[in-house]
Amino acid sequence: MQLRSVATVATVVVLVLILSPNATSAHNITRILAKYPQFSTFNHYLTETHLASEINSRETITVCAVDNTGMSDLLSKHLSIHTIKNVISLHILLDYFGAKKLHQITNGTALAATMFQATGSAPGSTGFVNITDLKGGKVGFGPAENHGNLPATFVKAVEEIPYNISVIQISTMLPSAVAEAPTPEPSQMNLTSLMSAHGCKVFAETLLKSAAEKTFEENADGGLTVFCPGDDAMKNFMPKFKNLTVEGKQSLLEYHGVPVYQSMASLKANNGVMNTLATDGAKKYDFVVQNDGDVVTLKTKVVTAKITGTLIDEQPVAIYTINKVLMPKELFKGVVADTPAPAPAPAPESPKSKKKKHKSPAPANTPADSPADGPTDDYADSTAADDNGVLSYSGGNVVVGVLSMWFLNLLL
Repeated sequence: MQLRSVATVATVVVLVLILSPNATSAHNITRILAKYPQFSTFNHYLTETHLASEINSRETITVCAVDNTGMSDLLSKHLSIHTIKNVISLHILLDYFGAKKLHQITNGTALAATMFQATGSAPGSTGFVNITDLKGGKVGFGPAENHGNLPATFVKAVEEIPYNISVIQISTMLPSAVAEAPTPEPSQMNLTSLMSAHGCKVFAETLLKSAAEKTFEENADGGLTVFCPGDDAMKNFMPKFKNLTVEGKQSLLEYHGVPVYQSMASLKANNGVMNTLATDGAKKYDFVVQNDGDVVTLKTKVVTAKITGTLIDEQPVAIYTINKVLMPKELFKGVVADTPAPAPAPAPESPKSKKKKHKSPAPANTPADSPADGPTDDYADSTAADDNGVLSYSGGNVVVGVLSMWFLNLLL
């Protein structure tokens, strides 16, 4: 009897852990590769280039690792650390490709987007990798720019956590003239030229006309994060911008810069108040960073903007595009914050209708309104399958509560 009780308790504990909404399956690429000495160089450069934190922040990812011999071939080219980051980024696929899936590719071939493509530094389709299921059980890999040439092949699966992360070994580094092109140091970049070339031309041209540009340049070496409104957002905002004073215009532009380097992984991991280049005192010219999964928002007292893309994320500089202009409360005190429009008030009644209207007595023995039968929305469980066919479960708090009560009754 005692053994049966222990088994029952163990079952309850396991179910609680599985169904608890706090249970996660986070991965750590450096810990995974640390178990395999043949990938020590590849693992080292994942950390050195900050790609490891980006990989860990992704929910679905495939890492095409290359052994130390393959990395020696890359390092013999004496590329800068920023260029090495571009090359390795081409080996990180933004989808899950386990060993089984590689041999079951629809139509035998697929183009996979990579982290290099996601940076915005890869023109056209040069940031994609061609994966082809070859005859004889082999799978070939090659950059899309190679026009069908597949210099690397699948060697083996290193570690898989379906459908979260897949670490596989390929035979050699993927050659890419675009990824290996010399990359200037972030502090040597022309920030406004970079913005203009990637959809933030209006913001960049406005910055060039202001003393705020110097503030941005002075912070680039020590650490700088820029949130750049897209051209459409900036064009729509220009009438308001023109009504500001010279000092107000400078403060608004500086409000879009943060005097520290914030990687995307850091923004996704940290919620809270963030000071800006315009901050000149406690609780002045700051905004709140909030995130929900891969979506990062910046909230002021007036507007909420969403990060829509990455222009550069290379320490010590990061530039992200946003879908709205950030409006600080210090410059727009009279502007109502982003809220849903209230429902229109009912039209006033005419004097005639008021005269005709009389109060009817309530019918006797009318039962009070009662909720509909069945569980309410607060307690309704749901089970759904994601794009990969993996079942997800919500309503864990209810199940955990029920199991806890059952467990207590067993003990009593």
